[in-house]
Amino acid sequence: MSSLKTYSKFVKPYWKLVIVTLIIGMIKFAIPLTLPFIMKYVIDHILLGPLSLEEKMNGLIYVIGISFVVFVIIRFPIEYYRQYFAQLITSRVLYDMRNKLYTHIQKLSLRYYQNNKVGEVISRIMNDVEQSKSLVETGMMNIWLDIFSLTIALGFMLYMDPVLTLISIVILPFYGIAVNKLYKRLKSLTKSRSQALAEMQGYLHERVNGIPVTKSFTLEEFEEKQFDKKNSRFLNKAMAVTKWNALTNAIINTLTDIAPLLVIGSGGYMVLKGNITLGTLVAFFGYLDRIYNPLRRLVNSSTLLTQATASLDRVLELLEEPYDISDKPEAKSVNQLKGKIEFDRVWFQYDSKSPWALKNINLTISPGKTIALVGMSGGGKSSLVSLISRFYDIQKGAIKVDGIDIRDVRIKDLRSHIGMVLQDNILFSGTIRDNILLGNPECNEGEVISAAKAANAHEFIENLPNGYDTEIGEKGIKLSGGQKQRIAIARVFLKNPKILILDEATSALDLESEHLIQGALEKLKKDRTTIIVAHRLSTITSSDQIIFLTGGEIKEKGSHEELMNLNGGYARLYNIQNLNETNVKMLNP
Repeated sequence: MSSLKTYSKFVKPYWKLVIVTLIIGMIKFAIPLTLPFIMKYVIDHILLGPLSLEEKMNGLIYVIGISFVVFVIIRFPIEYYRQYFAQLITSRVLYDMRNKLYTHIQKLSLRYYQNNKVGEVISRIMNDVEQSKSLVETGMMNIWLDIFSLTIALGFMLYMDPVLTLISIVILPFYGIAVNKLYKRLKSLTKSRSQALAEMQGYLHERVNGIPVTKSFTLEEFEEKQFDKKNSRFLNKAMAVTKWNALTNAIINTLTDIAPLLVIGSGGYMVLKGNITLGTLVAFFGYLDRIYNPLRRLVNSSTLLTQATASLDRVLELLEEPYDISDKPEAKSVNQLKGKIEFDRVWFQYDSKSPWALKNINLTISPGKTIALVGMSGGGKSSLVSLISRFYDIQKGAIKVDGIDIRDVRIKDLRSHIGMVLQDNILFSGTIRDNILLGNPECNEGEVISAAKAANAHEFIENLPNGYDTEIGEKGIKLSGGQKQRIAIARVFLKNPKILILDEATSALDLESEHLIQGALEKLKKDRTTIIVAHRLSTITSSDQIIFLTGGEIKEKGSHEELMNLNGGYARLYNIQNLNETNVKMLNP
């Protein structure tokens, strides 16, 4: 019930249109209900009545003329608007649901996406939302219209003969028993099928993104077998639903076919005995169809609603996923920052079962200064910088910006002052201009070009076939690594943040690209508080302070010269890298 209550909130904005559609639907369903009564009148009063031939002809023409007006001229717009409004409401509700879900997933933390496959999230937003559409058109309209149609038909039948009416509906209780028993199982099967489909889509999403790996390891045949397992599981779940639907339809249709036999036998006997007229029997038989067609639709509606409710449950599971990171009610707005950052006895772990990623971190970064985080992989460098933007929340201690705990600042305001350039920056399909504008969508063409020039990207962009209008493909696949990095830097120039985070921004580039990007980064770092996560230590020797992390703890801090004189972990790592680079130069003079 709670699921339907939540769903009704999406329908509520359109309640006036729902009522209009229901009224139009009542007229639509009421018009055909007059047909058996017309047949009774024609048979009993015109064809078999004590009228002259001319009176019968005139009466027949009069009845058919009025019927044509009702069934053709009036019914056409009724049919059109009934269908149009029903689809309009359904489409708008699905539109609102998907928008709501998309807004919701934007607010979920990175932790959620680390624990859930992207393909499964997409499946819930697309497939499960689509499957839930029957709740509006069928559940909130058709069912009530079928009940209305059933009630009117029963009213006509009771008016003509109460005894034959009772005979006609004697099997109705069996419908209720069948629906009650069969559809509990159907909901469970449908939910399992949706989960199997989501798993297959999640797998497919990962593998499509990883096609280069599949090809490089010649795993095509292996991947085909793996996908076949997922596909087969979905097939089995789908066939279980199909079998249950087939069983349901077989039982319902068998029950339905009993009623006409009862009416023919009982009604024929009553006509022979003179208890009812032939027209009454014909009309009864016509109304029998008007009873059991809505009943069939109600049973089919039960099937659709059971499947739709199962999909709705999966949608609401996503919609009700709590936010790990959210604003406090009293969170402050921050329009300007100087850029001072403080880590005060910070402890952090990704979840309660994981070891501490950071332990008792105490660190102060003055405004406009550059610090570098170095150390072996897994030391906590990337974890530390991810906390500044509140991608995760810490368990102990405090992180402050300009003396304010970042948990007391609005997330949007905090992140608007932070720019990030990563080792593997994400670009979206679209043009180069579109991707640069992500830094600030309000900027004009001149500002975009200025940002590209500052990032040393303007020249290569201008040499592309369509310049700034060049389509770069998904994840910027049509660009080189260095080109993608420069667009990412241009994006940050356009954002103009006070705090800059460079997470191994040049570690995977060739020397020419690295030179161009280092030049762009030097301009970008000017007058900003900059935190560099460095893999190559030769690129950070001029930093104001270097922090050496091991096992989530700060082991050494100081300038390059100070740490070299200390002759500790940083000095050993630097000497090893320097020796390796010297050997490479000797081998490749």
